[in-house]
Amino acid sequence: MTQVFNFSAGPAVLPKEVLQQAASEMLDWQGSGMSVMEMSHRGPEFISIYKQAEADLRELLAVPPNYKILFMQGGGLGQNAVIPMNLVGRVREPAVIDFVHTGSWSGKSIKEAARYAQVNVAASSQLDGFTRVPDPESWKLTEGAAYLHVCTNETIDGVEYNFVPRALGDVPVVADMSSHILSREIDVSQYGVIFAGAQKNIGPAGLTLVIVRDDLLDHALAICPSAFHWKNVAEHESMFNTPPTYAIYIAGLVFAHLKRQGGVAAMEARNIEKARLLYEALDRDDFYSNRVDVSCRSRMNIPFYLRDEKLNESFLAGAKARGLLQLKGHKSVGGMRASIYNAMPIEGVQALVDYLNEFAGR
Repeated sequence: MTQVFNFSAGPAVLPKEVLQQAASEMLDWQGSGMSVMEMSHRGPEFISIYKQAEADLRELLAVPPNYKILFMQGGGLGQNAVIPMNLVGRVREPAVIDFVHTGSWSGKSIKEAARYAQVNVAASSQLDGFTRVPDPESWKLTEGAAYLHVCTNETIDGVEYNFVPRALGDVPVVADMSSHILSREIDVSQYGVIFAGAQKNIGPAGLTLVIVRDDLLDHALAICPSAFHWKNVAEHESMFNTPPTYAIYIAGLVFAHLKRQGGVAAMEARNIEKARLLYEALDRDDFYSNRVDVSCRSRMNIPFYLRDEKLNESFLAGAKARGLLQLKGHKSVGGMRASIYNAMPIEGVQALVDYLNEFAGR
């Protein structure tokens, strides 16, 4: 098998040990005679898989007991609709949703939320090219807003929050953590809702995690589909409809793997070192550039540009020949992007650094 390092932003690299275990259990999960793909989501075999995954995630993130963990479908974009349908009803009309606009994903969230309530963009870094998180002192927040929505790591623009965002009064903070959940320690109690698509640090595409405080479960609009009503999903332990069973199984294997690696604190230390290696290589001279303010640089998604963009195709061809894959930047911003999630080993980052130095030298 060819050794490659996959820098895709998502669906993304998974731990090799997890893939090997899944392969060994593909036809027969622990003597059941069934693949996990074939199991009833209400059968004892899958229920045990689900409960262990939920318990391990709760332990990894130290999720308080007054928060529910929901395993849902629809991805992050789906939650952009599910969230307002579940939270706008907690305030009187006309409801207002506060947003901090820091890049492509918060922009998509703003557009979707505007279908359900008034939107107040409390702060935006668009005029700066989405190279930073706006100073929280400049945020123009709304008293009595339905919630404050932030994307704490922008996958495309490479901007990451280095602080806990605050709303006014008892307004809950909703955080899209799709691209850096489980990569750094967080205090779940500081957020009303945390959600994340699985395909970055958790598992395969198709699963979406939602961590929601108990008091926010039952404020859904009448138009909210029953399968997306958080209270309904919570009361049925994510089994109201058939959940993405195999994706939950793989996520559970990832959670167990992270525990064996030392948990989130250990992963954060490794991620700091990986990001340091790569940013130092990019900053060494002006052949490459990363345009994000140093204080807001993402540890997970690192966009960069060649000084002479006519060399882009040559750079990508050379990278592919060395087994360094999926380095082309998102079409909306161009350039390059290296996503170095938890499962990317430091050897992969070092191989990319070696190639960066070699290509620049050539």
